[in-house]
Amino acid sequence: MAFTRINGIDLYTEVDGAGEPVLFLHGGFCSLESLRFLSDAVVADHTVHAFERPGHGRSADIDEAYSYRRSLADTVAYLDAHELESVHVVGYSDGGILALMLALEHPERVRSVVAISANLDPSAFSTAEEHGRLLLTPAKATTDVGAGAAERPDLERQHYERLSPDGPEHGDVVLDKLLRLWTTEPNIEPAELAVIDAPVLIIAGDRDSIRPDHSLLIAASIPGAQLCIVPGATHGLLAERPALLTLVIRGFLT
Repeated sequence: MAFTRINGIDLYTEVDGAGEPVLFLHGGFCSLESLRFLSDAVVADHTVHAFERPGHGRSADIDEAYSYRRSLADTVAYLDAHELESVHVVGYSDGGILALMLALEHPERVRSVVAISANLDPSAFSTAEEHGRLLLTPAKATTDVGAGAAERPDLERQHYERLSPDGPEHGDVVLDKLLRLWTTEPNIEPAELAVIDAPVLIIAGDRDSIRPDHSLLIAASIPGAQLCIVPGATHGLLAERPALLTLVIRGFLT
C-alpha cells in the first residue's frame, strides 16, 4: 500500500492511469471503495489520483475534531506533494463540499468540478434527524425510502472494519466526530460561488438527504453550472445508480 505524508500524517494514496489528472474525494465515513466503480471507469483515459482522509479507509485517525478547513488544507498539500498544478475534481458528499471549496479558494488548481450530494450549510437537510440518516447502523441500512424499503448490510461500516488501522471499535468515534462536523459546517454563502469559472456539474438524488432545491441553488449560483437530479435515488446514489453516474460523469469529463 502507498502512503503520502500530508501535514504530518501518513494518508493512504492511489495513483493509476494516464492522461489528464482527476482527483477523487470520498464522502464522510467512506473509503475509496465507494468510488471504485467511477475511478475504474475514468482511469481508461485519465490519471486517477485519490487519497483517504484521516479516520477514513486505510488512514489512521487524528486526535482533533474534523473540519472542512483542515481537509481542504490536506487536499492542497496532496496536490503539492504529487506536483499537480491543476486537476479535474470528483467529490461525493464531504468530498463534494471540498471540491467546491477548492474551486472557490484555489481556482488555479481546478480544471473542472463534479460535486455529488454536496451542501453549502447544514440547512440543506430538511430536519436535524436527517443528519443521523447519514450515520448508518453497524448491521444494516435501507436501500430505498418509504414503505417496503429493503435492508442491506452497511457496506461502509464493513469497509471501515476491514480497512481501518484503528480497529473496528474506533468507528463510533469517527461517526461522533462526523456528526458534529455535519451539524455545524460548512458555512458557504451561495453568492460566493459566483466567482467559480471552471466547468461544474452538480449531482444529487431526488430523494437525497440534501434537498433538491438546495442542489438547484448550488448550480444556479455558479455561472454555467450543470445540474443532474437522479430519479429515485437517495444519498446512497453511488451504490444505487452506478451505471447512470458513470455515463453522466464520463461524458462531462470528456
